[in-house]
Amino acid sequence: MLSFSLRDAAGHLLFAAGQALPDTPQVRDLIARGPFVQVHETREYQRALAHKLDTMMMQGAPLAALAKAQTDFHADLRPERPARAAPLSETAAWSDIQSQTQQLLRDPERPDFLVRLSQLLDRVLARMHPQADPSLALLIHDAGQEPMDYSARHALLTVVMAEMTARQLGWGEARRRVLSLAALTMNLSISRDQDQWALRTGALAASERQSLDGHGDRSADLLLAMGVDDDAWLTAVRLHHDAGPGPLAGRSDGELMARLLRRIDVYGARISPRRGRRPLSAAQAARAVYLDEKQAPDEAGAALIKAIGLFPPGSLVRLASGEEAMVLKRGHAANEPAVAALVGRSGTPLTSPVIRDTRVPAHAITASLAPHEVRLRVHMDALMKLY
Repeated sequence: MLSFSLRDAAGHLLFAAGQALPDTPQVRDLIARGPFVQVHETREYQRALAHKLDTMMMQGAPLAALAKAQTDFHADLRPERPARAAPLSETAAWSDIQSQTQQLLRDPERPDFLVRLSQLLDRVLARMHPQADPSLALLIHDAGQEPMDYSARHALLTVVMAEMTARQLGWGEARRRVLSLAALTMNLSISRDQDQWALRTGALAASERQSLDGHGDRSADLLLAMGVDDDAWLTAVRLHHDAGPGPLAGRSDGELMARLLRRIDVYGARISPRRGRRPLSAAQAARAVYLDEKQAPDEAGAALIKAIGLFPPGSLVRLASGEEAMVLKRGHAANEPAVAALVGRSGTPLTSPVIRDTRVPAHAITASLAPHEVRLRVHMDALMKLY
């Protein structure tokens, strides 16, 4: 934080005291050129003046002299180098990204929407790529906690699972980016409505159901009006609720993306609570996407489960030992992830999480648990230290 204000040569205020200087090329250039500081605003000047006044008072100087007192202090006019902020924890970073997502999706009319959308996606991918498992763990856990801010939570989880699924399928970076942009914007026309609907206990009204049914078309139309001309992006958004079952081969890129998003959308919705509905366990959500609308094996759903695991990071499980645990990392086998035991076999929370190897029979996974089935408030910051 600046302890004094920075000004230009004309005395105009650039940065007020108390502000944190952003670490940008423009600010570094400003500091290199040398901004101006009013001497009386610096801490050093105040300390020097206070010292002189104390000395004058001890010497019995009259009040008139004290009022006119000045110091011969000469300031070093170079501003304090802004302290680098401590890096955000994983939980704090994703919480901040969620807030950014919420602000973006609630204001699609802003003229810089597409620029901000691209910047948000860059930030999501930069945070996710070095550490996909902890990122997914935080988002899966967060999705199951409460229905507040549903649209932002769901959008972020969809993006991360879409990126992981597309990588599993061997897609290139450009193709994956279009899928991720579609994942962020597929519900653009109903973001505010989604947040309200998630807090409802009753069924949607007929008009609300109609709005939900047509939101893919309206979201695509919004993007088209903004200048989006990528056919795959627009098609994926338009059809993400209407891409029917069947093989992935033979579909256009947009139709293929729409089918993947449909299955990811269903999975994310199943593990997320509503005010009138508890979330399902990860295994229950997996079953909902592994079989298609005709109860036949679904290729898109299978790709998703292969990418994130039958028990994805952030989901909760019961072990053969009787312990209850959270999944930390995907394993080589879909049913053998790395987990951290949180609750002992007696039902008492453990003092600290304990890593368990689910390949060992005594610690094999015997059940997938929904969030409300584990009577413990999970402290994700502590779990993040285990990665």
